[in-house]
Amino acid sequence: MSQQEPAAEPARRRDAQRNRDKILTAAHAAFADPDADVSMIEIARRAGIGSATLYRNFADRRSLLEALYAEEITAICQAAATCAGATAIARLEAWLRRFYDYFTHKRVLASELLEHTASDSPVFSAGFERIVAAADPLVNAARESGELRDDLASEQILALIGSIANISGDPAYRKPILNAALDALHPRS
Repeated sequence: MSQQEPAAEPARRRDAQRNRDKILTAAHAAFADPDADVSMIEIARRAGIGSATLYRNFADRRSLLEALYAEEITAICQAAATCAGATAIARLEAWLRRFYDYFTHKRVLASELLEHTASDSPVFSAGFERIVAAADPLVNAARESGELRDDLASEQILALIGSIANISGDPAYRKPILNAALDALHPRS
Protein backbone atom coordinates (compact mmCIF):
# COMPACT_ATOMS: atom_id res chain seq x y z
CA MET A 1 0.00 0.00 0.00
CA SER A 2 1.31 3.39 -0.88
CA GLN A 3 0.93 6.40 1.33
CA GLN A 4 -1.26 7.97 -1.37
CA GLU A 5 -4.11 5.45 -0.92
CA PRO A 6 -5.39 6.73 2.45
CA ALA A 7 -5.67 10.23 0.98
CA ALA A 8 -7.84 8.89 -1.86
CA GLU A 9 -10.65 7.90 0.52
CA PRO A 10 -11.27 11.42 1.90
CA ALA A 11 -11.16 12.75 -1.68
CA ARG A 12 -13.98 10.40 -2.63
CA ARG A 13 -15.98 11.51 0.39
CA ARG A 14 -15.47 15.15 -0.61
CA ASP A 15 -16.52 14.25 -4.14
CA ALA A 16 -19.56 12.39 -2.83
CA GLN A 17 -20.50 15.37 -0.66
CA ARG A 18 -20.02 17.68 -3.64
CA ASN A 19 -22.36 15.47 -5.71
CA ARG A 20 -24.93 15.44 -2.92
CA ASP A 21 -24.74 19.23 -2.66
CA LYS A 22 -25.15 19.58 -6.45
CA ILE A 23 -28.21 17.31 -6.33
CA LEU A 24 -29.80 19.27 -3.50
CA THR A 25 -29.07 22.61 -5.20
CA ALA A 26 -30.59 21.39 -8.45
CA ALA A 27 -33.60 19.95 -6.64
CA HIS A 28 -34.18 23.19 -4.68
CA ALA A 29 -34.25 25.13 -7.93
CA ALA A 30 -36.49 22.56 -9.61
CA PHE A 31 -39.04 22.47 -6.82
CA ALA A 32 -39.07 26.26 -6.48
CA ASP A 33 -41.08 26.42 -9.71
CA PRO A 34 -44.72 25.66 -8.85
CA ASP A 35 -45.48 24.76 -12.48
CA ALA A 36 -42.58 22.36 -12.92
CA ASP A 37 -43.12 18.63 -13.10
CA VAL A 38 -39.58 17.54 -12.42
CA SER A 39 -38.45 13.94 -12.67
CA MET A 40 -35.50 12.42 -10.85
CA ILE A 41 -33.73 12.16 -14.21
CA GLU A 42 -34.26 15.90 -14.78
CA ILE A 43 -32.78 16.65 -11.35
CA ALA A 44 -29.73 14.52 -12.21
CA ARG A 45 -29.40 16.38 -15.52
CA ARG A 46 -29.65 19.78 -13.80
CA ALA A 47 -27.05 18.67 -11.24
CA GLY A 48 -24.71 17.52 -13.99
CA ILE A 49 -24.45 13.98 -12.64
CA GLY A 50 -25.61 10.56 -13.76
CA SER A 51 -28.79 8.93 -12.55
CA ALA A 52 -26.76 6.23 -10.76
CA THR A 53 -25.08 8.94 -8.67
CA LEU A 54 -28.47 10.47 -7.91
CA TYR A 55 -29.93 7.14 -6.77
CA ARG A 56 -26.79 6.30 -4.79
CA ASN A 57 -27.43 9.47 -2.77
CA PHE A 58 -31.23 9.31 -2.73
CA ALA A 59 -32.83 5.92 -3.23
CA ASP A 60 -36.14 7.44 -4.27
CA ARG A 61 -38.02 10.71 -4.70
CA ARG A 62 -39.27 10.62 -1.12
CA SER A 63 -35.76 10.47 0.36
CA LEU A 64 -34.71 13.42 -1.81
CA LEU A 65 -37.78 15.42 -0.77
CA GLU A 66 -37.18 14.62 2.89
CA ALA A 67 -33.56 15.80 2.60
CA LEU A 68 -34.70 19.06 0.97
CA TYR A 69 -37.33 19.58 3.66
CA ALA A 70 -34.78 18.92 6.42
CA GLU A 71 -32.39 21.45 4.87
CA GLU A 72 -35.11 24.09 4.80
CA ILE A 73 -36.04 23.41 8.42
CA THR A 74 -32.39 23.71 9.41
CA ALA A 75 -32.06 27.03 7.57
CA ILE A 76 -35.11 28.58 9.22
CA CYS A 77 -33.99 27.34 12.64
CA GLN A 78 -30.50 28.76 12.15
CA ALA A 79 -32.04 32.07 11.11
CA ALA A 80 -33.76 32.28 14.50
CA ALA A 81 -30.37 32.38 16.19
CA THR A 82 -28.99 35.11 13.95
CA CYS A 83 -31.90 37.53 13.47
CA ALA A 84 -30.92 41.15 13.79
CA GLY A 85 -32.94 43.78 15.54
CA ALA A 86 -32.51 46.49 18.15
CA THR A 87 -35.13 44.97 20.45
CA ALA A 88 -36.39 41.51 21.30
CA ILE A 89 -39.67 42.11 19.45
CA ALA A 90 -37.77 43.41 16.39
CA ARG A 91 -35.70 40.20 16.32
CA LEU A 92 -38.86 38.09 16.68
CA GLU A 93 -40.66 40.02 13.94
CA ALA A 94 -37.65 39.75 11.61
CA TRP A 95 -37.58 36.00 12.13
CA LEU A 96 -41.35 35.67 11.71
CA ARG A 97 -41.03 37.47 8.36
CA ARG A 98 -38.32 34.97 7.43
CA PHE A 99 -40.60 32.13 8.58
CA TYR A 100 -43.42 33.61 6.47
CA ASP A 101 -41.13 33.71 3.41
CA TYR A 102 -40.04 30.14 4.10
CA PHE A 103 -43.65 29.05 4.45
CA THR A 104 -44.77 30.68 1.20
CA HIS A 105 -41.85 29.17 -0.73
CA LYS A 106 -42.08 25.67 0.70
CA ARG A 107 -45.60 25.04 -0.60
CA VAL A 108 -44.41 23.25 -3.73
CA LEU A 109 -41.96 21.10 -1.80
CA ALA A 110 -44.48 20.31 0.95
CA SER A 111 -47.23 19.38 -1.48
CA GLU A 112 -44.79 17.18 -3.42
CA LEU A 113 -43.64 15.55 -0.18
CA LEU A 114 -47.26 14.97 0.86
CA GLU A 115 -47.75 12.93 -2.30
CA HIS A 116 -45.14 10.51 -0.95
CA THR A 117 -45.72 10.85 2.81
CA ALA A 118 -48.74 11.06 5.10
CA SER A 119 -49.49 14.48 6.60
CA ASP A 120 -49.03 13.00 10.08
CA SER A 121 -45.57 11.70 9.16
CA PRO A 122 -42.78 12.17 11.68
CA VAL A 123 -40.97 14.16 8.98
CA PHE A 124 -43.50 16.97 9.41
CA SER A 125 -43.99 16.71 13.16
CA ALA A 126 -40.23 16.62 13.84
CA GLY A 127 -39.73 19.61 11.55
CA PHE A 128 -42.42 21.59 13.32
CA GLU A 129 -40.97 20.69 16.73
CA ARG A 130 -37.60 22.02 15.60
CA ILE A 131 -39.18 25.26 14.39
CA VAL A 132 -41.05 25.73 17.68
CA ALA A 133 -37.82 25.09 19.59
CA ALA A 134 -36.11 27.76 17.47
CA ALA A 135 -38.97 30.22 18.00
CA ASP A 136 -39.24 29.75 21.77
CA PRO A 137 -36.14 31.79 22.75
CA LEU A 138 -37.25 34.69 20.54
CA VAL A 139 -40.81 34.55 21.85
CA ASN A 140 -39.65 34.27 25.46
CA ALA A 141 -37.21 37.18 25.11
CA ALA A 142 -39.89 39.42 23.58
CA ARG A 143 -42.38 38.40 26.26
CA GLU A 144 -39.88 38.97 29.10
CA SER A 145 -39.07 42.43 27.71
CA GLY A 146 -42.77 43.29 27.82
CA GLU A 147 -42.89 43.79 24.04
CA LEU A 148 -45.02 40.71 23.29
CA ARG A 149 -48.48 39.96 24.57
CA ASP A 150 -48.48 37.11 27.06
CA ASP A 151 -51.50 35.14 25.89
CA LEU A 152 -49.95 33.51 22.81
CA ALA A 153 -47.66 30.49 22.72
CA SER A 154 -44.98 30.04 20.06
CA GLU A 155 -47.13 27.42 18.32
CA GLN A 156 -50.05 29.83 18.08
CA ILE A 157 -47.89 32.60 16.65
CA LEU A 158 -46.43 30.20 14.08
CA ALA A 159 -49.92 28.97 13.18
CA LEU A 160 -51.03 32.58 12.66
CA ILE A 161 -48.11 33.34 10.34
CA GLY A 162 -48.58 30.03 8.50
CA SER A 163 -52.26 30.77 7.99
CA ILE A 164 -51.48 34.14 6.47
CA ALA A 165 -48.91 32.54 4.17
CA ASN A 166 -51.63 30.15 2.96
CA ILE A 167 -54.02 32.93 1.92
CA SER A 168 -54.45 32.83 -1.83
CA GLY A 169 -53.45 35.83 -3.85
CA ASP A 170 -50.23 37.56 -4.60
CA PRO A 171 -47.72 38.75 -1.99
CA ALA A 172 -48.92 42.36 -2.24
CA TYR A 173 -52.35 41.21 -1.08
CA ARG A 174 -50.95 39.26 1.91
CA LYS A 175 -48.33 41.81 3.02
CA PRO A 176 -50.71 44.19 4.88
CA ILE A 177 -52.36 41.20 6.53
CA LEU A 178 -48.95 40.02 7.76
CA ASN A 179 -48.11 43.51 8.99
CA ALA A 180 -51.41 43.74 10.89
CA ALA A 181 -50.81 40.34 12.50
CA LEU A 182 -47.30 41.32 13.60
CA ASP A 183 -48.64 44.60 15.01
CA ALA A 184 -51.26 42.60 16.93
CA LEU A 185 -48.51 40.67 18.74
CA HIS A 186 -47.68 43.78 20.78
CA PRO A 187 -49.34 44.05 24.20
CA ARG A 188 -52.71 45.73 24.29
CA SER A 189 -52.65 49.20 25.84
